[in-house]
Amino acid sequence: MKLYAPWEKAFNKIATPFEHFIHAQTTTGMILMFMTALALILANTPLAETYTHFFHTKVDISVGAWQFSHTIHHWINDGLMAIFFFIIGLEIKREILAGELSNVKVAILPILAAIGGMAFPALIYSSINSSTVGASGWGIPMATDIAFAISALVLLGKRIPTALVTFLVALAIVDDLGAVLVIAIFYTDQIVFLPLALAGISFLVLISFNRFGIHMILPYFIVGLLMWFFMLESGVHATIAGVIAAMAIPSKPKQTPLDFTADARKLLNQYDKYPVSTDHRMHEEQKAILINMQDRIDAVGTPAARLERNLHLPVALIIIPLFALANAGITVDFSSIGSTIMENVSLGIVSGLILGKVLGIFGVSWLAIKLKLAKLPQGSTMSQIFGVAFLGGIGFTMSIFVADLAFLGNDELIFQAKVGILSASLFAGLFGYFWLRFVSKTN
Repeated sequence: MKLYAPWEKAFNKIATPFEHFIHAQTTTGMILMFMTALALILANTPLAETYTHFFHTKVDISVGAWQFSHTIHHWINDGLMAIFFFIIGLEIKREILAGELSNVKVAILPILAAIGGMAFPALIYSSINSSTVGASGWGIPMATDIAFAISALVLLGKRIPTALVTFLVALAIVDDLGAVLVIAIFYTDQIVFLPLALAGISFLVLISFNRFGIHMILPYFIVGLLMWFFMLESGVHATIAGVIAAMAIPSKPKQTPLDFTADARKLLNQYDKYPVSTDHRMHEEQKAILINMQDRIDAVGTPAARLERNLHLPVALIIIPLFALANAGITVDFSSIGSTIMENVSLGIVSGLILGKVLGIFGVSWLAIKLKLAKLPQGSTMSQIFGVAFLGGIGFTMSIFVADLAFLGNDELIFQAKVGILSASLFAGLFGYFWLRFVSKTN
């Protein structure tokens, strides 16, 4: 008898790309919880000094005359996280071309809710931190952690209508797009124009690859890596290169589904002509037919879909956990944590992620529905939208990322920001989960 964790059992029979996406985000959320707890444990035990020293160890990479010397923490945040942002770019592109955001009538509610869910937290934070040293952190409470938020919904199982899950996914994707734009526009201190121009030329090369019908991944990888380097040297945060590169990856197949069906049938007929051996080994010609069929499968698929599917696992199991381990470790002094949360930065983040997200997501959704600008997701209620608004207050990954950019070099403010993020995310996640569990059971 096979045993499954609750989220594994729910997705034991995954078929669609959307369900694969949800499963990947759920896996990421579970691992994130573990790695966050591990980082907090390491930072509050005798291993704290070793933990801190490890992530501040410098790693040098030399390529000809070029030499890169950064800490492990820096390589994770600027290097590996570019792959995470690449996945975000692919998700945004998929949603716009074929997902919830491709239909304006369906997309209008999550788009308006996401805009409200970004604007209200930023305004609340700014009102608390106006004219203070923490004023630049207004972008921190704008973000929603899609992995944690979706994990909470998936754990609720059949209590939650599928349309509510797609609403949250579309909202979080728009939220991610907003966070990327905020990072690119507002958290760039100094721009060096020559490397930025070279990054622009690299992007044009990627676009030309797409236009000329190149579906091989390697050329995109090489030029994308160069674009990342130029972006790093330009002063614009290097991870933005990941999002931009994703926009250039082909999303159209080389072969139509009808042609694929005809070719696949021919190949399967050829495959069946060869007798089955007593030891069940394939004939050499059958192996060649299978390779040919794989080529047809690749042709009817797209590089964008293939990359999104193949990269989700390493991002979920390696990159995001490493980011959490490197960034979530804060020394917690329980005797002073109350006073830390009351600091302007922490208070602004907590208020933004909880009050701001609820006002923005739930308030704007309620107004849009009352004004008949949008409709409720099928089978859902305003009480469930209220719960989802709280889940939108889980701002872990992107919020920590923005905090490091907003308060670069100021460890005290970064500490206050992380205390606010972790506290607000924990409360928002638990309240949102139990609220949805209660209202979905009674509705």
